[in-house]
Amino acid sequence: MSKTIITVATTGAWPQKSQNPHIPMTPLEIAEDVYECYRAGAAIAHLHMRDDQGNGTMDAGKFEETVRLIRERCDILINCTTSGDLNATDETRQLHLKSIRPELASYDCGSMNWMHNSLFINHPRFLEELGLTMQEYGVKPEIEIFDAGMVYNSLYYLKKGILKAPLHYQFVLGAAGGTAATVENLVYLKGLIPEDSTWSALGIGKNHVPILLTAIAMGGHVRVGLEDNLYFGPGTLATNPQLVTRAAKLIEDSGNEIATPKDAREILSIGSGSDGLK
Repeated sequence: MSKTIITVATTGAWPQKSQNPHIPMTPLEIAEDVYECYRAGAAIAHLHMRDDQGNGTMDAGKFEETVRLIRERCDILINCTTSGDLNATDETRQLHLKSIRPELASYDCGSMNWMHNSLFINHPRFLEELGLTMQEYGVKPEIEIFDAGMVYNSLYYLKKGILKAPLHYQFVLGAAGGTAATVENLVYLKGLIPEDSTWSALGIGKNHVPILLTAIAMGGHVRVGLEDNLYFGPGTLATNPQLVTRAAKLIEDSGNEIATPKDAREILSIGSGSDGLK
C-alpha cells in the first residue's frame, strides 16, 4: 500500500480575511489551524507569515513564534516559505532558516511574471546562495515548479552541487503567469524530473480537485489549503481542516494510506527532526 503525504498551506501571502474569514493570520491562529489539520491527516505544514496589517512578511520573529507554538502541539513537519514578500531582500528570505532549521523550505527554481502585475525574482545568484544555505543548515529544498523551465534549472543546480539528490518537487499549477492547472500539464512536468525524485502537486482555483485526484492516481503527494483555494466548492468557502479531510478521504478511497509525519520523513529522506527551535 502506497503512502501519500498531505501538505497543508494554511495562509499564503495574499488572501485576506475579507475574502475568507477562516484564513489564519497571527502566529497563534496559524498554529491552532495547523494542529487541526495535523489531526485531520496533514504531515507537512507549509508556512507563510503576515504582518500586523495582514500583508505577507519574511519577519523571522513571526516564523520563530509560529513554529514554536506548532512544535508545542505536534510533530508535523515544518516547511517554511522563502518567498512570502516580493520586496524582501535575499538575506531576509533566509534568516528564519538559520534560526529555525525547518525540515523543508521552498526553493522557487526560477523567476516569472507574477499575477500579470509584478515580478517574482529568483536570481541565479540567490538560488545558488539559498541552496548552499539549505545544505549548511540541514533544510531539504522543496523545489517549487511553476513552469517547465524551472525543472531544467533544478537539473542544472543538481549537476553543479547546489542541490543534492534525491530531489523533492512541488508542482504549482494554475498561478497567473505560470503553467495552467491541467492533467496534461501535470503528466508532462512529472515526466521531466529524475526517477529517484519525490513530488507533490497542487492546483489553484477551480481545477484543484482534478489535480488532487491526478496526483494521487500517479503516485505523487498532494498540497491543499487556503493559500491555494478559498473555496471548497462553487460558492462554498473552505476551511483548512475541511480541505485536508477531503484529501485524506480521497487518498483512502484510492487504496492508499495517509502518511504520518514519521512516514513523510522517511519518504523524503529527512532526519528524525530539526535541531533548531523546539
